[in-house]
Amino acid sequence: MDILKNAFKAALLKREPQYGLWLGLADSYSAEICAGAGFDWLLIDGEHAPNDVRSILTQLQAMAAYPVHPIVRPPVGEVRLIKQLLDIGAQSLLIPLVETAEQARLLVSATRYPPVGVRGVGSALARASRWNRVPNYMESADPEICLMVQIETRKGLEQLNAIAAVDGVDGVFIGPADLSAALGHRGNAGHPDVQSAIEHSIARIRAAGKAPGIIATDETLARRYLSLGCSFIALGLDVSLLARATQDLARKFKASPGTPAPSNAAGAPY
Repeated sequence: MDILKNAFKAALLKREPQYGLWLGLADSYSAEICAGAGFDWLLIDGEHAPNDVRSILTQLQAMAAYPVHPIVRPPVGEVRLIKQLLDIGAQSLLIPLVETAEQARLLVSATRYPPVGVRGVGSALARASRWNRVPNYMESADPEICLMVQIETRKGLEQLNAIAAVDGVDGVFIGPADLSAALGHRGNAGHPDVQSAIEHSIARIRAAGKAPGIIATDETLARRYLSLGCSFIALGLDVSLLARATQDLARKFKASPGTPAPSNAAGAPY
């Protein structure tokens, strides 16, 4: 049994755009539905969605049969939590709220086995190694890990060049929501000041030889970021898609009180 190759990381190195979807429903069934949609990657969110290590595991398992790459965002970049996520099979991590190069170096160390890093050695218990059925897993694991850090504060912007220069950081993701709040424009990521900061950040990340990433649910804006050189971009969120579709469906009928509800002749559910 061979180690799983990280196709997402390989694509970033080739500067091939990778299109993704954010998962916040915290459910393996919905994750599997999204896994077959055709995206390059899906992000399992543990920062703002009600996920824990076990629920993340079930989503990784549900997605494994599909040609889509899972990325996991933990709530915080803690060494012990990173160890657990890597052991259950996550190969790509997005760590929120990174503000210094020192912090970035610690995160890199957390994803590497000793003597290079501090990742705990427990491959016999790990799904990542297929419980030691992957020969020489510990010798081949490090190159397949993709570490992305998230810039979303003024301090992060100030330290961006140093963060992006850290060896082992593969991508830098710009968080528009938190960044807009940090810049004094909470809820308005489209403000010219925020957009200027984003565009300059993309250029700085590319100049460092790293892959820039962002989320943009507006198609025009998403294409703008792609034209500026974003390598990985989230085009939507599962929770938002579900909320919008269900609301639109309800409004179609509730807006017209006289419209009879549809039914089928047999009275069976659709």
